[in-house]
Amino acid sequence: MSTTLQSFTAGRWVGHSPKQALRSAINGQVVAHTHEETLNFEEMVAYARHTGLSTLLKTHFQDRARTLKALAEYLMERKEELYAISAHTGATRSDSWIDVEGGIGTLFAYSSIGGKDLPSSNVLHEGPPMRLGANNHFIGSHVLVPRRGIALHINAFNFPIWGMLEKFAPSYLAGMPCLVKPASATSYVAEKAVRVMMDSGLLPPGCLQLIVGGTGDLFERLEEPDVVTFTGSADTALQLRAHPNLLRRSIPFNAEADSLNCALLAPDVTPDDPEFELFVKEVAREMSAKAGQKCTAIRRAIVPRHLIDAVGDALSARLKKIVVGDPAIEGVRMGALASHAQQADVMDKLALLAEGNEILLSGRDGFTPKGAGTEHGAFFAPTLLRCDRPLQQTQVHSVEAFGPVSTLMAYDDYEEGLHLATLGRGSLVGSLVTKTPALAAQAVPTFAAWHGRLLVLDREAALESTGHGSPLPKLKHGGPGRAGGGEELGGLRAVKHYLQRCAVQGSPTMLTAVTGEYQRGGAVQESEIHPFRRYFEDVEVGQSLLTHRRTVGEADIVAFGGLSGDYFYMHFDDVAAKQSQFGQRIAHGYFVLSAAAGLFVSPAPGPVLANYGLETLRFVTPVAIGDTIQARLTAKRKIDRPPREGQPDAGVVAWDVAVTNQRGELVASYEILTLVARRGAAL
Repeated sequence: MSTTLQSFTAGRWVGHSPKQALRSAINGQVVAHTHEETLNFEEMVAYARHTGLSTLLKTHFQDRARTLKALAEYLMERKEELYAISAHTGATRSDSWIDVEGGIGTLFAYSSIGGKDLPSSNVLHEGPPMRLGANNHFIGSHVLVPRRGIALHINAFNFPIWGMLEKFAPSYLAGMPCLVKPASATSYVAEKAVRVMMDSGLLPPGCLQLIVGGTGDLFERLEEPDVVTFTGSADTALQLRAHPNLLRRSIPFNAEADSLNCALLAPDVTPDDPEFELFVKEVAREMSAKAGQKCTAIRRAIVPRHLIDAVGDALSARLKKIVVGDPAIEGVRMGALASHAQQADVMDKLALLAEGNEILLSGRDGFTPKGAGTEHGAFFAPTLLRCDRPLQQTQVHSVEAFGPVSTLMAYDDYEEGLHLATLGRGSLVGSLVTKTPALAAQAVPTFAAWHGRLLVLDREAALESTGHGSPLPKLKHGGPGRAGGGEELGGLRAVKHYLQRCAVQGSPTMLTAVTGEYQRGGAVQESEIHPFRRYFEDVEVGQSLLTHRRTVGEADIVAFGGLSGDYFYMHFDDVAAKQSQFGQRIAHGYFVLSAAAGLFVSPAPGPVLANYGLETLRFVTPVAIGDTIQARLTAKRKIDRPPREGQPDAGVVAWDVAVTNQRGELVASYEILTLVARRGAAL
């Protein structure tokens, strides 16, 4: 029984009259229909701009990170509902795992990134600050703030959940309401996911709306603060990015397009090496996972000419073992293409690729998928072509069959192989399989210029490698040229894409107020209460302690050397030290660090639970015997991290430490990170 899908707009579900039939990729039966009703995009945009933005900007980065985590946990509880509907796309359980739990995992990843790297505000300082005047009265830095616009996400058919969530997570974290437009072919999966997300009650009104069907006049309604992100074909990306309103208003357009990704087998590998088997396994996996419908799939397998027969035989043998059919049947390892239209498109592209090349393996010899009704499905056999003249057969570098199709091509020397890798004119990912570090080092400059990501695979990496085709939340996903020229994911990079960067100039005191981080030289709050005696809630940025002084003697250097085992000549050899640039013996830098801690640490038990990090350490001026040092400890920034199971309820405080000598010269500079208990926490 099919249903009519609905769009979610202005806080309500819209659509009752069926329009386009969406068929199961397994047996051709109708799964759902898109809706006939035309959406009111003026209302949708207004709702996002007013209700969505106002509710999101009442929260801050840390709030939104916590919501992402709660949403991810909620989706995990209802993941089986998503797996069930995903099966209609022809996906196996492992294919759907990438989409369902891969998408949910991205929510978890960005909740962690937000909790660790972002402040409890809507201003992200992107330092370090720069002196703009000789005496530090005028400085400059950069801040990133929510763009106060909306994000339009146009997604591809192959990963309707992951493709949506990997865009939504950083957008939401950045404080941008999202309009999501899934590809119609698998929009029934995206609609189900949005229903579950809205059922959670976790998302504020207006932060997420869903468009089933066309976008009408939506592009004309976008404004300067908005962002458009697109995943799909390079041709469609070209049409959309050239929209007059986007060009006129300079609206950012981020494209991630299908690309002719490659895997290159280096000439040092022999059929007896583990790397040979790794190469064959990786190509076969990328051809069969999601039935080859991955924007990162290997389309071109580039191998030394003397190995092309061996690779062709091994790869064909592995592909023949793949059981294709209804994923509900035990033993089936590859499902169908997502739609019958996709099946026809792959067949057309295969005909172009086959011109002048040899087909080593295909479904021409009686391909019969397993399962009742599969003759009406959108199945396609694993297909391997061989190209002996890849420099002449240019179509293998320009035509993509978006399915379980790959072309094996030969090269005569390594430089030619590297050149072939670049002929895709920009790819999302490439793999190099080698056992020789020097060959990897030689390849990377060429590869990196034309690829967004590079996997260097050998027997050691294979122990933990996530594979050629797996974009990871902490690494960028995107590539130059044909691949769209955009970037997604990449950890904090993705969040910054949805923020606006602004340079700010002023006094250290003013920039402290603007950034929410203490800027050295700015006004401080002196207090009789030691900063380490304050609970997290009571610590304020700018609270400061100027310590008593300590004169460094020869005995200190001798004692520290004995304790640490550091007898470097600069500290102990008077003759050599006098001949050095310093002209005398000096104290260990780490002694200065330790001595400063002794000056500012409050030794009694209290709210400061642990010192777990030290950053930006610089030894600026040497400390000689007889010099007197003093430290200033100032609360620099606070991170209001969520409670963690089994740990005291605490936040993170970063402290600025400036150590000076008797002449007021900066001796050492650094930040320390402390875990500070909240009031009422069990210590």
